[in-house]
Formats: sequence, C-alpha cells, structure tokens
Amino acid sequence: MFGVMGWLLFWVIVLFIAGFVLIGIEMVTPGLHAPGIFGTGCLVFAVFLVSDTFVEGAVITIIVLALLGIMLSVILWLLSKGKLKSPIILKEEQNKDKGYISSNDLNYLLGKHGVAVKDLRPTGTGNFDGINFDVLSEGSYITKGAPLVIYKVEGSKLIVKEQK
Repeated sequence: MFGVMGWLLFWVIVLFIAGFVLIGIEMVTPGLHAPGIFGTGCLVFAVFLVSDTFVEGAVITIIVLALLGIMLSVILWLLSKGKLKSPIILKEEQNKDKGYISSNDLNYLLGKHGVAVKDLRPTGTGNFDGINFDVLSEGSYITKGAPLVIYKVEGSKLIVKEQK
C-alpha cells in the first residue's frame, strides 16, 4: 500500500509533528527539559531521514529553525495577551486585606517596644507584640533578651536601639 518510500515519508512527517509539538510544550512550560530534548531529537532524526545531501540537510534545518522562531513568537504573543496560561507568571496578589504588608507599610512599627530574640551584631531578630522581625541595631552589640525600641524605619529595615 505505502511502499518503503511511503512509510519513510509517513515517519518523517510524524517525527516533524512530534518534534514541533514537544518543543511547543517546552516553550510553554520551561524547565521540564524532557519535551525539548525529545522534540529536538525528533526534528534532527527527521532531517537526517529526509535529506540526501549535506546541503539539503542544511536547508531543511534552516527552514525548521525559521518555523521554530515563528512558533516561539506566536507562543510569546499568546502568553502576553493572556490567551495561554503561563506557569511562570504569578497571578495571586498579596493584598493588605489578606494580611500581607509591604515594606512601605512598616512605619506603624515606629516607637514599638520589644525584646531581642537573638543577639544583635548589629543585625538579628526582635520580637514586637508577639511577632518576630529582622532588625538592625544602630551599630552597637545588643544581647539576647535586652529591651528594644524601634526608632527608625528605612524602607524594609527596622532600626532599633536598646531601651534603657
């Protein structure tokens, strides 16, 4: 029915399609590596099966690379428009109503009194109202258990001094 050349052509087409599909999966879910490796293998094997000379193989390889470039640009366009779900883009937001605070919101801690959980040399941990925070002393060594007060907030840094 097919003959030797018919079966060869059939397997070349199957290998090209499988290669493009597997590389497409790798483009959408990077980091898996197996689909990309097997897809590349399928494409290379298909090029070897279909080409008779080195020049013909080089031309087919250039065509395959051009098609992969077009496929990559289409996938990137679909990802950027939100038409494909990307596993590498975080969709959740960290809102204040869910308990998340940004470093800009730490000003409410100014003047809070707490205790040093660890020695501050000059950084360490301080406990304020039952919550541990990474703190920075004003340059001096403060021992564990010493009473602290937050006197300055610089971005996400809480600067403390020993309360006397």
